[in-house]
Amino acid sequence: MESKDIHPCRRGIRRRLACLFVFWCFFLNGMQAQIRYSIPEEMKKGSLVGNVAQDLGLDLKRLRSGRARIVTGENVQYAELRADKGLLVVHERIDREQLCGDVTPCSFTFEILLENPMELHPVTIEVLDVNDNAPTFKNNHLRFEISESAVLGSRFVLESAHDADVGTNGVQSYILTPTDNFVLKQHASPGGKKHAEIVLQKALDREEQPRLSLKLVAVDGGNPQRSGTVNIEIVILDANDNAPVFNQTLYEAKVIENAPKGTTILTVNATDADSGSYGKVTYSFSKSNAEVADLFHINEITGVISISKQIDYEKEKTVEFMVEAKDQGGLSESAKVEIEVMDLNDNVPVINVMSFTSPVSENSATGTTIGIVNVKDQDSGENGHVLCAIEGRVPFKIKSNVRNYFALITDADLDRESVSEYNITVVASDAGSPPLSSKQTFNLKVSDVNDNAPVFPVSIYSANVAENNSPGVSVLSVSAKDPDENQNARVSYMLEQSEIGGRSISEFVSVNAESGVISAARSYDYEQIKELIFIVRAQDGGSPPLSSNVSVRILIQDQNDNAPQVLYPVQTGGSLLAEMVPRSADVGYLVTKVVAVDVDSGQNAWLSYKVHKATDRALFEVGLHNGEIRTVRQVTDKDAVKQRLTVVVEDNGRPSRSATVIVNVAVADSFPQVLSEFTDLSMHDKEYNEQLTFYLVLALAVVSFLFITCLLLIISVKVYRWRQSRVLSHSNLPVIPYYPPRYSDTLGTGTLPHVYNYEVCRTTDSRKSDMKNMQAMSQSLVSVNGAEADMPHVNKELSGNLSQMSTLVSEWPSFFI
Repeated sequence: MESKDIHPCRRGIRRRLACLFVFWCFFLNGMQAQIRYSIPEEMKKGSLVGNVAQDLGLDLKRLRSGRARIVTGENVQYAELRADKGLLVVHERIDREQLCGDVTPCSFTFEILLENPMELHPVTIEVLDVNDNAPTFKNNHLRFEISESAVLGSRFVLESAHDADVGTNGVQSYILTPTDNFVLKQHASPGGKKHAEIVLQKALDREEQPRLSLKLVAVDGGNPQRSGTVNIEIVILDANDNAPVFNQTLYEAKVIENAPKGTTILTVNATDADSGSYGKVTYSFSKSNAEVADLFHINEITGVISISKQIDYEKEKTVEFMVEAKDQGGLSESAKVEIEVMDLNDNVPVINVMSFTSPVSENSATGTTIGIVNVKDQDSGENGHVLCAIEGRVPFKIKSNVRNYFALITDADLDRESVSEYNITVVASDAGSPPLSSKQTFNLKVSDVNDNAPVFPVSIYSANVAENNSPGVSVLSVSAKDPDENQNARVSYMLEQSEIGGRSISEFVSVNAESGVISAARSYDYEQIKELIFIVRAQDGGSPPLSSNVSVRILIQDQNDNAPQVLYPVQTGGSLLAEMVPRSADVGYLVTKVVAVDVDSGQNAWLSYKVHKATDRALFEVGLHNGEIRTVRQVTDKDAVKQRLTVVVEDNGRPSRSATVIVNVAVADSFPQVLSEFTDLSMHDKEYNEQLTFYLVLALAVVSFLFITCLLLIISVKVYRWRQSRVLSHSNLPVIPYYPPRYSDTLGTGTLPHVYNYEVCRTTDSRKSDMKNMQAMSQSLVSVNGAEADMPHVNKELSGNLSQMSTLVSEWPSFFI
C-alpha cells in the first residue's frame, strides 16, 4: 500500500510506535539517577524497554556485585531487569486501560536497588496508548420524549460513548442518521472529552409521525478505526412551551472521603413556569455521566444529592457531573455539579520487605545489616509521611538512608546460647491524626559459632564394679553438654594417657567415643588392685575443637573368691602333732586355737568355726568366731586318751567358702601316757617320722616369717599415723600366714581375740618336759585405728608374745621325740 493511501492519524500512531521515544534525565541527589522510558501497551513479554546499564552509566560488574533488582510495591511486576546484560525488558503484558484508566499520561514507577553500597535509581515507564478498544455506550437504547411544540434549535444531550483508549485513540466524533428532523452538534470539554447533542432543525408533528428512530455512531481516531452504535428512540409529546430553569448554573460542594452511605452533599433546584403536569420537575443525572450513578444518588423529587458508595480520595480527588431537570412535558435543562473530595488518614503504611538475611552468625559485628524494608502510604501530606521503629527491647535498630527505605541492623553483640532466635517487630507509623500504623515481624535465627567447651555436670564420677567381672562390661557413663549446636555440640570422649602400676590405663578401661560409656577392658582382681583413677576428656567437633576433662574413680568391690586358709595347726600327712589336755582340766579349759585367714575383705573375710566331726562331741567345743577349742565338761578317767576333732572354717560370703582342719588331742596327765598311746601310730607311720625334720625346719621358718611380718605391721601403723590415711584399703601388704596372739583384723575378720601366755618347763630329758597354760591377759589388742597412746603397749606385748610363741614352737617337736 502506498503512503498516500494511509490515513494521516494512522501515520502519526505508527510513527510513535516505531520510534519508541526514549528520554531520560538525571537528578543528582546523592547516588540517585532517574530514568524515564516510553513504550506502547500490549508489548510482548521479553520486549526491550531500554539499556539500564548504559543509561545509568553503570558497569555490568556493578549490577552483578550490587545484586541489582527491581523494587515495586505493586502486585504485578511489569518490567524485568536482566542484570547480566543491563537490559530492562517487559515482564508481564501491560494494559494501559487496566493500569491507568482515563488518566493520561499513563506511567508506572519502580526503583532499581543496588547494595554494597546501597543505591536507589527511580525508573518511570510511560505506557503509550494503542487503539485496542472500541467506543461503547452504557445503554444500547436511548429514549427521548419531546414535545411537538419544541422550538427549532432545541437541544437534547446524548449519552457519551466511552472508549478506554485515550488521545487520538479515544472517541473523536459522532455520526447521526438520519438527519431529517435533528442535526448533530459535537462539543469538547476542557479535558478533551467529546460529547454530543441533537438540535431540532425541523418542527415535529406528532399526528404525522409520533415516533422517530435514530442511530448514533461514535468513532475513534485509531488505526484501524473502531466505532460503537446506540439506537435513539424519540417519543413526540404534546406541546409544552416552558423548560425547567435551575437557580444556578454551577453547584459546588466538599465531601470527606469515606463519608457514610446516605450522607447529603447538596440540593439542586429547578423551576418550571408551566402549570399542571408540565410544571412538575424531576431530577436525574445526565446520561453523559452514567458512571456517576454508582457513587451518588439524587432524589428525583427533591433534588437532594447523597452518597451511595464510599468515595476514596486516592481514586477520585474531584468529581464533576451534570444534573438534568425535566418537566412532564419532556423539556429539560442541565446544571453542572463539582464535588471536591477531602483526604482522610485512612490508609495504613504498607511494609514491603526488600531483603532479609537469616540466619545471622552470632559473632557478627555490631552494625551488620540484616534486612531492608520499603514503607509506602497512599495518603497525602502528613498523612503519608512515614516513620519506622522496632518494638520491644532487642539488640537491633532501624535507620533510614533513603526516603521510605529503612535498614535493619544489629545494635549489640549476639549470643546464640542465650537467645537462639529473635522475633523482630518493625512498626511503621504515619504522621496523620490519629496516626495509623502497621507491623511486620521478622523471625531471625542466630547461627552457632564454636565458642563453648563441653561441660561435665560433676567434677568427678564414681562407680563400683565387682571383681572377676567380664571384660567389656559397662561400668558407668560420662556425659558432657555443649551449649553450641550441630557439629560444634557433637561431643566425643577419650581417655587421657596415664598409668596404673606401670601399665597404661587403656589396658584397664575403654571409653566409647560417641556415648561416653566406660567399659572394663579386663577382669579385675580386688586382691591386686582396689581402685582405678583416671581422666576422661570430652571434645566437641568445632574448628578448632574445644575440650574439658573430668576425673573418674572406679572402686573394685571384693567378691568371695578365696577360701579360708588354716595357719594353725599346720597340717602334714601322717602328723603325730597333738594338743595335750590334763585329766584334771576344768570346764572351759583352752585346748588350742585354730588360726585361719581369708585374703578377701569385709564380710567375705568374716570367719566362723564349727566342729564337723569329733571322737567325743560332748567333751570339746570350738568358739564360733575365735576358733578356740575348749572343754565342755570335766575330763574323767573314762575319756579316751586319743581324741580327734575335724573343724570346719567357713567365711561369711555368698556363697560361702570353707576349709577343714584336723586337730589331735591327747587326754593325759604326763607325756609317758601320751607316748604309750601313740606308739603304735608311730610304728605304722615311719614315712612321716623320716620327714619330721623337714617340717620342723619349715615350722621354724614360718615362725620367723610371722615375726618379721608383725614388725612390718607395726611400722605400717606408725606410717599411717603420720600420713593420716587409710591402711588396708590402700595397702599392698602381703597376706601373712600367721597372726600373733590378740591380733584383730581391721576389716572385721575373726582371728585371735585374746592373748594367751604359755610357759615351757624343760628338763635334760625333753620327754619329761611339760607345758603350762597361763591365764589369758585381760587387755585385748587395739585396732590399728585406735589411739596412738596404746601403741607402745601393743608393740611390747606383741614382741613378748611372739618370743614366747617362737620358743614354744621350737620346743614342741621334742615333746614327741
